[in-house]
Amino acid sequence: MSSIVTNSAAMTALQSLTATMKNMESTQSRISTGLRVNTAADNAAYWSIATTMRSDKSALSTVTDALNLGSSTIDVAYTGMNSAIEVANQIKQKLVAAAQPGIDRTKVQAEIKQLQAQLKSNADSAVFSGQNWLSIDSGSTGYNSTKSIVSSFQHDASGAVSVGTISIDASGISLFDVATGGGTSPNGILDKVDTTTVGTHISAAGVVTSSAAGGTGVSVFTLDISALTDSAGDLATLNAFTRQTDSAIAKMTDAASSLGSAKSRVSLQQSFVSSLMSSIDKGIGSLVDADMTQESTRLQALQVQQQLGVQALSIANQSAQSILSLFRG
Repeated sequence: MSSIVTNSAAMTALQSLTATMKNMESTQSRISTGLRVNTAADNAAYWSIATTMRSDKSALSTVTDALNLGSSTIDVAYTGMNSAIEVANQIKQKLVAAAQPGIDRTKVQAEIKQLQAQLKSNADSAVFSGQNWLSIDSGSTGYNSTKSIVSSFQHDASGAVSVGTISIDASGISLFDVATGGGTSPNGILDKVDTTTVGTHISAAGVVTSSAAGGTGVSVFTLDISALTDSAGDLATLNAFTRQTDSAIAKMTDAASSLGSAKSRVSLQQSFVSSLMSSIDKGIGSLVDADMTQESTRLQALQVQQQLGVQALSIANQSAQSILSLFRG
């Protein structure tokens, strides 16, 4: 039945064209954004998962920054430790040279004094972002010998989050420790006083008495050989100084090894976090990214459908004109 009141063909053509336009709008949005899930309206479940994963990736980006900061702090401490080992080796060489009878130990001491000052300067300069692991005050309020570096961020299925850390025991790597709290004495590798052998005078008869070189004991940082003579007792004291310096070098070597191990651990974690962030990117992409090849093909098909829809609507609208011709004489 032909009707000029209800044009069913035009209504059908209009509905089809409207649907085509809606699909085209969706396709164009995917092409312009590169996402097939851009809002919660597109796919609420995938959008929610992707949003959470993006948030976790942002947190991991902060973890990466923290690892970089921690790595740099370790690098600075290691550099200072390595320099201290080199300077301590020079002090050891001077002490060995001073064992030669007849040598002017006052002049040797002048050189040692400069090297001792250099040790202190190296330790005090090993600062990064306000942290110094080599020159400390373990007696100060709030001091903690365990250094923590933020290393991970976990988000489990229940929604609980936690932050992981890498702990580094810095108690054995300090070169200078003024230890002001509680009346304690310096306890660093270089300023710790040896009261057992160093600072005593051993006579030729083997009698232990107070020494002009130290009295109650000295540290590598304070040892002084200028008053030592060629007597058997003073040479024994000089040998004790050499042994103490050698022991300090061994401790610094162990400390440098510990810092190297910590640096290696941080580097491994940096690589892991970087890989994890890449995996999260891939996961997000698999959920929400649009297949541009598919969308391009779909757009071309929709453009053809749009053209056909417009043509069909035009034909349907012309049907009323055909009815009008029936009433013409």
